[in-house]
Amino acid sequence: MKTISVTVNGSVFEEDVPERLLLVDFLRDRLALTGTHVGCTHEGVCGACTVHLDGEAVKSCMMLAVQADGHAVTTVEGLARDDRLSALQEAFARHHGLQCGYCTPGILMNMTDFLTGNPDPSEDEIRHGLIGNLCRCTGYVHIVRAVKDAARVLRENTGGAR
Repeated sequence: MKTISVTVNGSVFEEDVPERLLLVDFLRDRLALTGTHVGCTHEGVCGACTVHLDGEAVKSCMMLAVQADGHAVTTVEGLARDDRLSALQEAFARHHGLQCGYCTPGILMNMTDFLTGNPDPSEDEIRHGLIGNLCRCTGYVHIVRAVKDAARVLRENTGGAR
């Protein structure tokens, strides 16, 4: 066991964890933040477990919880601010960017990071940015539209990715 201190969605948690505990399992099982999904049984290919570590998108099924010690983690539950959805979450709702919703948290986390680095992406850039996030329902058309629209809203209103 190892004691870690990690800030998750703005709150500090100190926990004793097994050294081999995956970050996704820590978030889901220890902190009850179940928006972070496990879709590929810890193989890192689906992207459903994507979270931010110090602001950058990472696959939490490929990281140990002890690696997050001393860092800030944001999960999909942390995207909304002051009871208001992020621009990307609102765009997903407007453009029907989800069907079953299983992949959606990971895509939201990945695309939030993506838009931080690319505030005016082309459709091809968005599609390339989605590599690593598997969606078995939508065919990505509505997802790409939602990301494009969120980028526009962010440029017009906030100049950032949140």
